[in-house]
Amino acid sequence: MAGSLGLPLSACRAPQPPLRVGSIVFPGYELLFLAREMGLLDEHLLRLVELRSNTEILRALATGQLEAAALTLDELLTARADGVDLRVALVLDQSAGVDVLMVRPGVDQLSALKGLRIGVEDSATGAVMLGAVLDAARLRIDQVHKVSMTLGRSVDVYLSGAVDAVISAEPWATRLEQQGALRLFDSSAIPGRIIDVLAAKGAVFEQNGQALRRLIDAHFAALAFFRSESAQAFPLLAPRLQLPPDQVHSAFRGMLFPDLLENRRLLSAGGLVQQAGRGLMTVMLQQGLLAKPLDLQSLVDLRGLPAS
Repeated sequence: MAGSLGLPLSACRAPQPPLRVGSIVFPGYELLFLAREMGLLDEHLLRLVELRSNTEILRALATGQLEAAALTLDELLTARADGVDLRVALVLDQSAGVDVLMVRPGVDQLSALKGLRIGVEDSATGAVMLGAVLDAARLRIDQVHKVSMTLGRSVDVYLSGAVDAVISAEPWATRLEQQGALRLFDSSAIPGRIIDVLAAKGAVFEQNGQALRRLIDAHFAALAFFRSESAQAFPLLAPRLQLPPDQVHSAFRGMLFPDLLENRRLLSAGGLVQQAGRGLMTVMLQQGLLAKPLDLQSLVDLRGLPAS
């Protein structure tokens, strides 16, 4: 006992476990994996966990198997409604064309959607896109036939003949195009409405802030490399996207990646993220995806962002 008195307090503490960050394969999230390929992630501090669907990611967050994740903003709201204290630490990307309505040849204008079958995911993002399509087409929801699906099954549902049009996103939109589908509408018509974020539990900012800051630093380093050295970045991104290197650029079509300065603007009090969160909450309440309004006061936490 006497010998232990000279030990520093830190020697008695268990090491901090790695920050576990969940993600699916999606272009907007791939800069995190590019950072890993570049050797920028310290696996003693943090670990990227690849899962098949965001449903699995939300479940893993709720059960304590993950502390952070790349998610759409509406998925973050879903987690908060289920009692998970998730906060936006970083805007990964904004959709400015990456979410798209793909149609069969012969459907040459939005008004032609009347009476047709439209595949769409049962999510707030899907609802936002379908609502924008119908508004632009001057159609009501009861004038089309909604077919529920997941984004990952966009191509399969289209090829099965079960739909005449599908609301999809990259990289599936490019694969649909290769199967003859045509782009008729995309999210460039609704700027700022669809956002992907790096979300972390509130406790992470208090207990594992170093790992979170390292991850965000690595993301920005990968973004700089992606912009300046795309010829080297594309081959590193190709395997996860299941695309030849010369087609990787197409997966990022219509996607905006904000830098640090833009992130500070987007995440500021009253900024776009808080506005988008309130707008999505309204849509989710209308669609029955939320049972009651959420308190969004702690939606954003800036403590993971670099100082400059």
